[in-house]
Amino acid sequence: MTVGGPGVTVHQRRRQSGRGAARALLLVGLMLSLVGCASGPQANPIDPLEPFNRSVFRLNDTLDAALVKPVATLYRDHTPTRVRQGIGNVFGNLEDVWSAVNSALQLNGQALTNSVTRVVINTVMGVGGVVDVASEMDIERHTKDFGHTLGFWGVPPGPYIMLPILGPSTLRDTVALPLDWQGDLVRQIPYVPGRNAATVLRGVDTRSSLLKATTMLEEVALDRYTFTRDAFLQRRRNDIFGGYPPEEDAPAQPEVPDMKALP
Repeated sequence: MTVGGPGVTVHQRRRQSGRGAARALLLVGLMLSLVGCASGPQANPIDPLEPFNRSVFRLNDTLDAALVKPVATLYRDHTPTRVRQGIGNVFGNLEDVWSAVNSALQLNGQALTNSVTRVVINTVMGVGGVVDVASEMDIERHTKDFGHTLGFWGVPPGPYIMLPILGPSTLRDTVALPLDWQGDLVRQIPYVPGRNAATVLRGVDTRSSLLKATTMLEEVALDRYTFTRDAFLQRRRNDIFGGYPPEEDAPAQPEVPDMKALP
């Protein structure tokens, strides 16, 4: 049975999804084995894979400087602002659908209502999401994914992981990736060339929106890897707990013997 696009069948789509999930699980297994190898008395508890992560960070940096950033700069400089805003709004509207699902999984009625309302209003009144009418009506956006849902229900983040191309993550969020991919409506476009084009366009649009921030980071941060890691983990923690994360346990202090009690 064909679901859309030349020669794309339901069975083919299922095989493609299965291969994507298998690759993600293989990546998680590799990360776990590396964590075991890298752990030691000198390892950073939140970043036991730091040497490996730094090498991936440099790889991503090289790819960004050689290809992604130049393309994003051209896109920003030669695409009218209103067109870029419309493109970003469409992708944001599609993202709100998956956010609504995760809000339901977190039993967050307010966030669920806001996300569903945003999707309906922006799709109908915003011409398929091109115009963000919901934001103009002060309807709050709640960006949630399945890693966020796992964190809400108490699954710890695990070690920090720098993923090739995808960037900062944690073990928990990496495990959640296959389900997030299934919930990504862009990845569900049945026509493969259209899906690939939309994925690339979304990536370029996202990167263009970060050009100013990354330029400031390059000028200010002494160690961009550490700054990126700490900022990501803090923002992720704040997002999961609605801006009010619980206090983290202080590291155990060594017990100091009472000198007066010594013989």
